[in-house]
Formats: sequence, structure tokens, C-alpha cells
Amino acid sequence: MFGFFKSKKEKLEEKYAQLLNESHRLSIINRSRSDQKYAEAQKVLFTIENLDKDQ
Repeated sequence: MFGFFKSKKEKLEEKYAQLLNESHRLSIINRSRSDQKYAEAQKVLFTIENLDKDQ
């Protein structure tokens, strides 16, 4: 509800979705910045996948 009890995975998933949305928005404005945001999103996804492996 307030975000106090979100797990690390949930926070990373939100950040991932935000970065993908930003990447998509930038894709029509500035392709290189869009690619940077996409690369950031991929790093976050990699972190999420590693969290899943640890559990």
C-alpha cells in the first residue's frame, strides 16, 4: 500500500518496468539514450534473475 513492505525483488521489478517504459518513450526521440535505458533495464533484469536463483 505505502511501499514500506516491498521486497527487494518487487522494487527491482518496478524499476525494470520504469526503465523499459522510458526506453520505449525515448526510442522515437533519441535512439542512443533509448539504448542506454534498455541496457540499464537488462542489468536490472539480470539482478532479478540472480535473486530468483538464490532463493
